[in-house]
Amino acid sequence: MKKLGLLDKLIFIFNSLFATALLLSYLLAFIPPKSFPLLSVLSLGVPVLILVNLVFMVYWIIKFKRQFLLSFLILLVGYNYVLSLYQFSNDRETSTEDLSIMSYNVRMFNEYNWKDDKSIPKQITDFIQEKDPDILLTQEHTVNVTQLKKIYPYYFVHRKGRNSEFGSAIFSKYPIVERISLDFPHQGNNNAIYTDVVVKEDTLRIFNVHFQSLNIKPDIGSLRRADSKKLLGRIGYGFGLQQEQAEMLMEKVNQTPYKTIIAGDFNNTAFSYIYELINPDGRFKDAFLHSGKGFGKTFEISFFPLRIDFMLLEKEIEIKSFERFEIELSDHYPILTRFKI
Repeated sequence: MKKLGLLDKLIFIFNSLFATALLLSYLLAFIPPKSFPLLSVLSLGVPVLILVNLVFMVYWIIKFKRQFLLSFLILLVGYNYVLSLYQFSNDRETSTEDLSIMSYNVRMFNEYNWKDDKSIPKQITDFIQEKDPDILLTQEHTVNVTQLKKIYPYYFVHRKGRNSEFGSAIFSKYPIVERISLDFPHQGNNNAIYTDVVVKEDTLRIFNVHFQSLNIKPDIGSLRRADSKKLLGRIGYGFGLQQEQAEMLMEKVNQTPYKTIIAGDFNNTAFSYIYELINPDGRFKDAFLHSGKGFGKTFEISFFPLRIDFMLLEKEIEIKSFERFEIELSDHYPILTRFKI
């Protein structure tokens, strides 16, 4: 520090603050949100903290200053977190025998006209028909505005209670022999459902998850106008509910006798306690980490690479490819994985 000019000293102070915040955020994946709800909110900022520390590291390297070691070592400690943020192209060969599964939060098919386009329901249905997944999972699904039931011979569409505005759905080209809803005990529409799908001689258990929503509006203007205390409190409370929902989900997952896929809208990131709880010992493979590319952003929020939609496949299932489609028909982007049993 003694050899640094005044400006560089100030920059290093900020560097130290961001490095400390990133180091602290690494620990959040192992701290139950219900214990420290407000602290858990920091997990949402991990992508930004990683990018900022990369900028600081490059800055000091360009200036030939050993201060680069601070961010370098912090990033090295969280090597797996850095890899979770960005993937380089990982193209793999696929074949016509591969199966495919898509997850898509369809935002009620634009029922409340968030987008000024009456053709959104048809566009979503046309897109799904074009990609033609063998198994389709939808969240925030409204029953009566889609022709998907005509496309797929087998399906499970469920709303949690009569007053729910929307629900979740699983559509399949293969026979469904079990249809179960976990019916999270919390108020609201969020829920998880699962089906057992028979593919030739194999049975797959497919979980469609929609964890507690945090009610974050995707435009920066809304975030600036929001009361920061109320916003942080709401997010922290939501993370606590997500913990209960994930524990409820895993109780059922751990009783499952079949090869399993967990997919859907987690409303949380790969840096969170929820993500770690669902896959603590690496039982599942994250399709994006295995075969994705880029930041993998799945939520439409300006200038922020937020990946909150996931596709987790049991290790015995071979992942062949992963795609994310940046189409603005909802506030989420659909994801699709091709795999082989």
